[in-house]
Amino acid sequence: MDRIEARERPRKIVIDPVTRVEGHGKVTIRLDEQGAVEYARLHIIEFRGFERFIQGRMFWEVPVIIQRLCGICPVSHHLAAAKAMDVVVGVDKLTPTAEKMRRLMHYGQVLQSNALHFFHLASPDLLFGFDAPPDKRNIVSLLTAHPVIGKWAILIRKFGQEVIKATGGRKIHPTSAVPGGINKNLSVAERDPLRGQVDQIIAWCGQALEHHKAYVESHSALHRSFAAFRSNFLSLVGPDGGMDLYDGRLRAIDADGRTIFEGVKPADYREYFVEEVRPWSYMKFPHIRSLGRDDGWYRVGPLAQLNCCSGIDTPLAEAERREFFARNGGAPVHPTLAYHWARLICVLHCAEKIKQLLFDDDLQGSELLVRGERRPEGIACIEAPRGTLFHHYDVDENGQVTRANLIVSTTSNNEAFNRAVTDVARNYLSGREITEGLLNHVEVAIRAYDPCLSCATHAVGQMPLIVTLEAADGSPIATRVKE
Repeated sequence: MDRIEARERPRKIVIDPVTRVEGHGKVTIRLDEQGAVEYARLHIIEFRGFERFIQGRMFWEVPVIIQRLCGICPVSHHLAAAKAMDVVVGVDKLTPTAEKMRRLMHYGQVLQSNALHFFHLASPDLLFGFDAPPDKRNIVSLLTAHPVIGKWAILIRKFGQEVIKATGGRKIHPTSAVPGGINKNLSVAERDPLRGQVDQIIAWCGQALEHHKAYVESHSALHRSFAAFRSNFLSLVGPDGGMDLYDGRLRAIDADGRTIFEGVKPADYREYFVEEVRPWSYMKFPHIRSLGRDDGWYRVGPLAQLNCCSGIDTPLAEAERREFFARNGGAPVHPTLAYHWARLICVLHCAEKIKQLLFDDDLQGSELLVRGERRPEGIACIEAPRGTLFHHYDVDENGQVTRANLIVSTTSNNEAFNRAVTDVARNYLSGREITEGLLNHVEVAIRAYDPCLSCATHAVGQMPLIVTLEAADGSPIATRVKE
């Protein structure tokens, strides 16, 4: 439930918790004496110390353990960790069967996760309106009022989960990706039911995209102006600059589409990024080192994946990509609500890639593992549903992890979250009577990025327990710190 703290005139508004997102966060909005918004902040108040928990564990356990960060996007962490551990065991190239099995699992993950977010969490706002009563803005109401869309919501996601189960062993927290490859192939019995469904899934993805484009057309002013600001963008791209959600090199562009850097190997990420810590959030604020703190922040995720790539290698998604940019003048697209349109193009692309792979006989191959010479460090990237995900591990001579660092997609969007909530608060809340519907506008801006807040929280150095005793007037009496 949203909570508003107020005296005669609201001075501080607290939205706690932010709803219909994965994890726990709150927004504070500070008003001046005239009721105008001074600033707004998204606070990530959930701490999960997986980078610490993983220390001391054997490197081959990491792909299974680290994915417990999240039940929504575990496949992304499973595969990113496995890719990092490929490096540790000295493997630079997997067997065709292992490579394609992992890719198929990943496309199933991006398909189901993006479908979950768009249909279940975001579409109630779009279909019923940002100001609709809270008891209407949910998937149950959507199933009643829009049964066809409800069918897409359930069955597209279900198909993605079945792909994950067939390739990973189970739908949530798979176990098949191991250092140097995979521990199972795709049997014919697992493959054929998916083959029988995939054309229908592609058709439904296309229909959902057409429906959303009609929504954008009928709400064009809102789409262009709501939480709209310019930014840099980052994603992986393939060797030809095309979209590649599983592997590739890093490309960053500025707000006008000019290249900041490209062809960067994930192993070199420390030369290009700084992870900044701010005192009011457990989530870091990364930025591009060469541009500095003020100008180097960037966005990741479906919108960045489209803005950064030079093409998509599946025909239906490529046609949609071209239309996406044609309707927006050909330049990089910036409005926050454009994330939804971009997300559906990525969903269509994944469905097409799944079909291609299901008709590839390499998936039934028997060569699953490769081994090389051990290395002390493993770094890898993958394009998770929410954007570029970094995993970095140091491993000692005994095979134990001594250090872990993750830059999760949601972390990279942290500055954008705060700019989005500030922009919406100033445009919709300043000088107005505060209603639940207006507060939901702030949440809509956050939801567009599909944040995974539990994945994105970690800390640098010690996490002391600080207890402050205050007098009735709020003045501090004593403070105790336990390291």
